Amino acid sequence: MSKSIKSEPAKKLVQRREFLGGAATMAGASFMGRGAGSTWPEILAATPPATPPDPPPAPEMNAATERKMKRWQEQRWLLDAVVQTVGLEWDQARIGYTLGPCGPDATGDFNGIRSRVRKYNDIAREYTRAAVRREKMARQFEADGHTIAARESYFIAALLYGSAQWPIFEVTRENLALNEKKAAAYAKYMELADHEIRKVEISFGGNGKSLPGYLHLPPKRGTGRIPAVWAIGGMDSIKEVGVALYGDKLLERGIAVLALEGPGQGECCVREIHPTATNWMQAGPLVLSWLRSQSEVDPDRIALSGVSMGSFWGTQVASVDDRLKGCVLRSVCHEPGMNTLFNVASPTFKLRFMYMAGFTDEAEFDKFAQTLSLKGVGEKIKVPYLVMAGEDDQLSPIEYTYDLFETISAPKQLLVYEGAEHGLVGSSAAALGPNQGTYMADWVKDRLDGKPMQTKHMKVDATGQIHESTFEEARKSLSIPLQV
Repeated sequence: MSKSIKSEPAKKLVQRREFLGGAATMAGASFMGRGAGSTWPEILAATPPATPPDPPPAPEMNAATERKMKRWQEQRWLLDAVVQTVGLEWDQARIGYTLGPCGPDATGDFNGIRSRVRKYNDIAREYTRAAVRREKMARQFEADGHTIAARESYFIAALLYGSAQWPIFEVTRENLALNEKKAAAYAKYMELADHEIRKVEISFGGNGKSLPGYLHLPPKRGTGRIPAVWAIGGMDSIKEVGVALYGDKLLERGIAVLALEGPGQGECCVREIHPTATNWMQAGPLVLSWLRSQSEVDPDRIALSGVSMGSFWGTQVASVDDRLKGCVLRSVCHEPGMNTLFNVASPTFKLRFMYMAGFTDEAEFDKFAQTLSLKGVGEKIKVPYLVMAGEDDQLSPIEYTYDLFETISAPKQLLVYEGAEHGLVGSSAAALGPNQGTYMADWVKDRLDGKPMQTKHMKVDATGQIHESTFEEARKSLSIPLQV
């Protein structure tokens, strides 16, 4: 990557990464899961009995999948102990980022799942049970002519079905069935939604394969063409979670949103469209060309957003399209080789990405992981570039983001939340500082409106206040003085 800044003598300073060294082993970032070997016909039934039956046996991962990864086998017992002790969000705020788009009416659904999950194998089953319940509610609302209530429940059901796919690391009958249920529930939501939504398929990968997505058009728009954002999610992202049920930050600002799954994401896993080190840079121009061809979209007012692993893929895409008005990324994954993500954090991350990338041999995957780098990419970025990151990101140490910024000559901004973890959570700076969704949406709108942007470094302190500094000063603060 770029040249690193020279540090002061070792007797005075200890590098912050070494000082904190591996403190968050079981914390999370983007996506993981496990395969299911048994079926649950009574759960996937369209109309389960009023009194829920006893839960079926928890799904078992196929033995071959269990043996793919050494650390997975060694720490499998520990994973169940952590889930039982810490709960469903032991690795990442999965309830938060899925409940958020649903709104408060889904709180009971997610809290019920939280209370019933006692071990890893419970996750798919309990999400499925909650999804079936919501789908049943939606059908009854629709039969009664209560279309708004039906819309809401179909949306919630779709996200619950998608979450039930999360722990399945194989293309199994359960995974395929859940994918169909998710798509069907979302299709019903689309029929009843308060804004226009179009199903999208963009050819990629040959053999008739395509990248699936949805184009959301804002409910209030004039007669002219409108700006748009391509929203790139993370490892665990599904396209259905890309736009909120109500009050979406971008739609509310008159901006269309393309929520699309790229190589390795969501439905692309069951379609066997795998990521390589660089194929997002091939997918990017195809997706952006399609978006610019839509009659409602202004081809000269398009921006890019990305979250978690989407901060890696989004950086790649931004490097091959200088027509973009801006690129905003959150919750970084910038470490070359992803060692922290794959070898230090929860073992589910690595096993999940092996599934996403189509690897069955861990040694071969380790070689592949070394190719996941943004070396030579930052220099090619010519568009305004914003990153919002947690100072104590446990999946991609912030030092690697500073390394990347040294290579970018385009207008750039870095907003760091003091003490925050990967999802920009876990600190008072994240709680009291700028709301990440609001800040992102306003920044994007300013770029789409043609407002100029100056390069600067910003840090949100524990009281929520923003302090500006030079990048050199900020980088130096990452070292911990030992002299008194």
